[in-house]
Amino acid sequence: MADTLHPTPFLRFALLGDAAASGATGLLLAAGAGALASLLGLPEGLLRAAGLALLPYAAFVAWIGARRGGAPRNAVRAVVIVNLLWALDSVLLLALGPVAPNGLGVAFVLAQALVVLGFAAMQWTALRGVAPSARAAA
Repeated sequence: MADTLHPTPFLRFALLGDAAASGATGLLLAAGAGALASLLGLPEGLLRAAGLALLPYAAFVAWIGARRGGAPRNAVRAVVIVNLLWALDSVLLLALGPVAPNGLGVAFVLAQALVVLGFAAMQWTALRGVAPSARAAA
């Protein structure tokens, strides 16, 4: 049987907060890519693609965070890994990428990377303190 855990309120908060922030950012980027592109100095296609990628991710994280019967431990680990990769990719985009955002664009990319890194840290911290549910042990 899959390693299922009973999420603490802190882990549930970290997952549902991540889902809400990712969903809101995804909608903003997908719907407002044209306006944001000129404001941030980032390519419209990149912003729209990032927004569209965030929407199913947000739904998946919300599903994990809202499960009452327990959450698959590996799914929570995957969320942490995806968050770490997103934050790293954001920094690499600025350092090595083919984009040249303006100051506001750099601030936007770094700010969202820090928020994502914060969610990863909260999720990992909470995950380390969560025991498998009794249902999984049965």
